Amino acid sequence: MLRIYSYEKCSTCLNALKFASARGWKTEVIPIRERPPTKAELKKMLGYMNGEIRRLFNTSGLDYKAMGMKDKLPSLSEAEAIELLSQNGNLVKRPFVLGTKGGTVGFKPEEWEKLQ
Repeated sequence: MLRIYSYEKCSTCLNALKFASARGWKTEVIPIRERPPTKAELKKMLGYMNGEIRRLFNTSGLDYKAMGMKDKLPSLSEAEAIELLSQNGNLVKRPFVLGTKGGTVGFKPEEWEKLQ
């Protein structure tokens, strides 16, 4: 089972969901804007991203830019960044996917294949 945090108007998310569906994978799709990943899920993903907190952020998103995160992020502690992400799903890189074999953000088919 893959837990996929997604945004319905995101073309990358839609492509990822089609990819998973075409392979018959069981998924739980969660609307990322309404229900962002939990702090525990974000910490787990941070481990999969080798501790690179920036990789969890949607750096091309409007909220990221409007909040000036490019300049703020380097001075945030890990706990502060996790808190911010857990409160604002627009800041989270999507799709955000966790499975029993790992997790990843964004959609790279070769990375998704490793999750099954």
